[in-house]
Amino acid sequence: MAGRRALGRRFGWLWAAYAVSSYGTGLGFGAFSVLAVLVLHSGPTQVAALSAAGRAVGAVVAVPLGPWVEFRRKRPVMVAMDLTRFAALMSVPAAFALGRLTFTQLLVVSVVVAAANIAFNAAGGAYLKALVPREDLLVANGRFESTMWSATVLGPPLGGAAIGMFGPVTTVVADAVSYLLSALGIRAIGGTEPRPARTGAPRLRAGDLLEGWRHILTHPALRPLFLNTIAVNGLIMASEPLLAVLLLGRLGFTPWQYGLAFAAPCVGGLVGSRLARRLVARFGQHKVMLTAGVLRACWPVGLAFVRPGVPGIVLVIAVQLGLVTCIGVFNPVLATYRLDHTGPDRAARTLAAWSVSSSAAIAALTALWGLLAAVTGARTAIAIAGILLLATPLLLPRRENAPGNTRKQAATLT
Repeated sequence: MAGRRALGRRFGWLWAAYAVSSYGTGLGFGAFSVLAVLVLHSGPTQVAALSAAGRAVGAVVAVPLGPWVEFRRKRPVMVAMDLTRFAALMSVPAAFALGRLTFTQLLVVSVVVAAANIAFNAAGGAYLKALVPREDLLVANGRFESTMWSATVLGPPLGGAAIGMFGPVTTVVADAVSYLLSALGIRAIGGTEPRPARTGAPRLRAGDLLEGWRHILTHPALRPLFLNTIAVNGLIMASEPLLAVLLLGRLGFTPWQYGLAFAAPCVGGLVGSRLARRLVARFGQHKVMLTAGVLRACWPVGLAFVRPGVPGIVLVIAVQLGLVTCIGVFNPVLATYRLDHTGPDRAARTLAAWSVSSSAAIAALTALWGLLAAVTGARTAIAIAGILLLATPLLLPRRENAPGNTRKQAATLT
């Protein structure tokens, strides 16, 4: 990381906290599904319901959290959400040790963690906007994105090995401890944070719940980006369970081949996130976001043509590599653009509304595509999702709507 732009000690602690929780999440990837199958002997329907219902109900629970976060100091909220996730996850190994673990408990914990994730991300985005100068936001978001993809490359394989060696709750414990360490890192940031001034009514009103969506849907550039990202994320995630069924079932991929096909391409996300700053500096924020947004929609349709054996593995890796690289470029630019176009008095509500909508859409489309696959078959359902993704670039904003000269701002980062 030679030549890395210094963002200060306080950002360093925030980045360290993000890194440790990201690696914990990577280690714990799929841990609840493993527990449901190996310990509770749940069937495919229950496992799918655990993933979809936890995300959907967590999104509903998180709706009032955006306004609640907005008018509080962000760092204490982040610490509280980390501790909430730690306590919720640690209840799982405790119940397992006592022989009292149930499917209902896994569902409740998944809801609590999903809601806490949304509140933490809303507070974290607003805090980052206040902590880092505007011209450094893309650098900061790029580092978060590259850290996330690094954790995705290394975490799941290590987590799988840990489960094989030490038992099914091992990665849940690791994930929980990572949130505790994250809380300590955020606490170590130090400094003072003024309490946000409450505007309007002294208490939370029903209209405050909708302020984030109101800002997004009335903004000429955020509205199409919002609709685009919801559609893209929902269609990509809805295809993932079906692809697992196709590869591991009908096509006979072994678990290690399946893991390799999805872990190896995550290197592209690391590369893309590192390239984002340089691409923005050369071509401008809007052009990079538009190009990466178009390209990321072109890859998934190729998964409908996967075949057995080595050619099938190569095709999946190639498609996923292209997709993840484009996502790695797009995500930090989008995160920066979103913060640039959102005032500090509504940042938490806007980010919470965005996350709630994305989680709800993913849950709904996952359930819908499961029904579609039951009627048409997994391969056909994957193809339909890929074809629909080809139309999503039409939702991207065609005109640049920036608060300033983004090309000039990006050039200062090099």
